[in-house]
Amino acid sequence: MALGSRAQRGVLDLRVPARRTSPRGRRGILRAYLALTKPRVIELLLITTLPAMFLARREVPPLTTAAATLVFGTMSAGAANAINCYLDRDIDALMRRTRRRPLARAQVSPGAALGFGLVLAAVSTAGFAVTVNAVAAALSVAAILYYVLVYSLLLKRRSRHNVVWGGAAGCMPVLIGWSAVTGGLDLTPLVLFGVVFLWTPPHTWSLATRYRDDYAAAGVPMLPVVASARRVGWEILVYSVLTVACSLALWPVAGMGVWYGAAALLLGTALIGGAIRFLRTRAARPMRFFHLSNAYLALLFSAVAVDGLAG
Repeated sequence: MALGSRAQRGVLDLRVPARRTSPRGRRGILRAYLALTKPRVIELLLITTLPAMFLARREVPPLTTAAATLVFGTMSAGAANAINCYLDRDIDALMRRTRRRPLARAQVSPGAALGFGLVLAAVSTAGFAVTVNAVAAALSVAAILYYVLVYSLLLKRRSRHNVVWGGAAGCMPVLIGWSAVTGGLDLTPLVLFGVVFLWTPPHTWSLATRYRDDYAAAGVPMLPVVASARRVGWEILVYSVLTVACSLALWPVAGMGVWYGAAALLLGTALIGGAIRFLRTRAARPMRFFHLSNAYLALLFSAVAVDGLAG
């Protein structure tokens, strides 16, 4: 499918440039730089970090280690997001969902945004190395590089599988949290990584379905742009089933208790039910599944934390 020609025929209104505004005062400038880090995306990443630490320790982790991991993890994710904003500034200006981002509105210069991201990356890496450990620092660097080089530069604009393989960057907080309190990795954090990895595509595809015309106008081959609603629905269902299966695999692998098993079963039933509804309705209400998937991940990892404390 020729994304550019399709956009020109049907969604020319999306190509109207965003209105440029200058941030007012210091608070306005601070808000603009904060927006570059995509705080709402970071919130979702941190949801998986702390529970992994609880499970690794089977008790409340040292407060100083937990605080340092969350602070520098936030900075690391913010660095990757700010650099992503720099790389995507052209398409962000074309999409309704992203038109209000600082670079799309010329509130921050491209060079300043890139510099801000690089400084955050350097500070977060040094912070992890000095206050946590070298393994967590290396995983943080790997997450930034993967998100920027593999997802943003290599996959996002070229492959329909962009969020499948590119989503691995969003799974790294689990490994970082685990290694922060153990100094290494084993099978359990890899299973947690798998849960987030398999959860990411259906979560993202439901949002992309809502903004399908945006992605088409920007020439980004997200699955809802290049495939039928039925195909998207089937893929969301398959990945949802795999997500639930992986979440249940954690039960024997990590020696989880009955509390976690019951929660994983109930939440998994809800997620698969939402995916079936998405398929049957041909994605009539995509944001319904998007919000359901958000709640699923938050509650599942809450169960991980509770089980970790109970153990």
